[in-house]
Amino acid sequence: MATLTLSGKSPSAVHADAVVVAVGTSLSGARLLGADALPDDLRTLLTDALGPLGVTGAADSVHRVPAGGTLTAPVVVLTGVGDLPSDGAVPDETLRRAAGAAARSLAGTGTVAFAMPADNAPAVAAVAEGALLGAYSFGRYRTTSALRAKAAVNAVVVLTPSARGNAVRTAVRRAEILAGAVNAARDLVNTSPADLYPATFAAAASEAVADLPVTVTVLDEDELARGGYGGLVAVGQGSVRPPRLVRLDYVPENAVAHLAYVGKGITFDSGGLSIKPAAGMDAMKNDMSGAAAVLHTVVAAATLGLPVRVTGWLALAENMPSGSAQRPSDVITIRGGRTVEVLNTDAEGRLVLADAIVAAGEENPDLIVDVATLTGAQVVALGNRMSAVMANDDTLRTRIHQIADAVGEQFWPMPLPPELRSSLDSPVADLANMGERFGGMLTAGIFLSEFVPKIRATDEPDAAGQPPTTDESGADETRGTAVPWAHLDIAGPSFNGGSAYGYTPVGGTGVAVRTLLGLVEDIAVDGI
Repeated sequence: MATLTLSGKSPSAVHADAVVVAVGTSLSGARLLGADALPDDLRTLLTDALGPLGVTGAADSVHRVPAGGTLTAPVVVLTGVGDLPSDGAVPDETLRRAAGAAARSLAGTGTVAFAMPADNAPAVAAVAEGALLGAYSFGRYRTTSALRAKAAVNAVVVLTPSARGNAVRTAVRRAEILAGAVNAARDLVNTSPADLYPATFAAAASEAVADLPVTVTVLDEDELARGGYGGLVAVGQGSVRPPRLVRLDYVPENAVAHLAYVGKGITFDSGGLSIKPAAGMDAMKNDMSGAAAVLHTVVAAATLGLPVRVTGWLALAENMPSGSAQRPSDVITIRGGRTVEVLNTDAEGRLVLADAIVAAGEENPDLIVDVATLTGAQVVALGNRMSAVMANDDTLRTRIHQIADAVGEQFWPMPLPPELRSSLDSPVADLANMGERFGGMLTAGIFLSEFVPKIRATDEPDAAGQPPTTDESGADETRGTAVPWAHLDIAGPSFNGGSAYGYTPVGGTGVAVRTLLGLVEDIAVDGI
């Protein structure tokens, strides 16, 4: 990742290969923003040139202009922020995207200074975060083509008069840690499934937290079988590379709450015997995006030293067709004893998540959130840039939606209609892994909700004098309310198969890391 520096220097004094300036769109045309620190002659030159150069200030537009000797840097880069609000204040996410677009377009440039409108901690952090996210490239597999590919920006300098302020420095440190977490998640998603499979993913997780106060536990295929993790075992049994369940536990002193994150980690999804069409199957290396997001959220939370216990569960398996693969009509037993009839082996993510949600619930967390590239129905409903959030608690769903909006990720609240539950009924098992075709994203969420533990309402006998019945984890099956739980379906936004935009590259996006970390931070301040 690019290095990051704060500087109070003027654009004319900083040593850089390019200086980035923001341009917005107003009723009177394109307008420079935060350019007061530019030399007068350069500011006049740029203002007069906007029209003739066709600079509109549109979002995601980037133009390079020679500095003409007015700066140490040879080039001024004009990055568009789009339509300006009536009060002239540019939202943080707009700054984030504009900085990212500039950094992305400047691949091959060594040092880039950002002279954008950033005179307070949130704005400075937004510019820093966007620039670091935009200055991303994945070159692990490039050999001869590396000579033709431009390297990402090497160093980012954010220019601000508040460079020495403690609040600004704290915010920028967080931005740097967060961008590192997102980019690390992107790296995992972009890695070839020949190299990233359950065992190597587990090893990568252990390595990622090696220097942090995080305890790692890895269950192999034999331990999973003995522990009754029927979903992971069944999904992984068709591959020569067996499944793993990774538990990452960050336990700070005086933790104000315990948050469990569960990530789907299908390192490659062929669909199993219910095999997927060949078209688009190459993108199925991204089916572990949820686990990647959970891993690097734990890393970021521990690095920041947040006062919340965060336990991450990575449910890792490779879904392959073979003579040993699970079959449609198989009945499997999820951890805790509930049985599932497998109607479609390509609905495998919910099976591994069910195991992990039950395991997470056994530790009595205050909150459970799972994140997964779970359904194609999510893409049909919300497209490739909008993720879905479902929950068994309206307040939690709203909270996550608001946090996502604040950190710059697009999530939309979706319901869990109870009338769809009956479509998951099975004639031979407790439930089936497929239900109603229409509303498939919602049905998948309802399936997962069946495995969320309940909080014991009382130890008193019921009206018939019988004590409450419990499952192996001690959860009350007959009374009480479910542990607050949310389900994030990131199927579309997890992988960008089109053109890059803003700070989002082609390939793995690292989506959900910022929202998951934002929830930890919110709980650290306001509690559950």
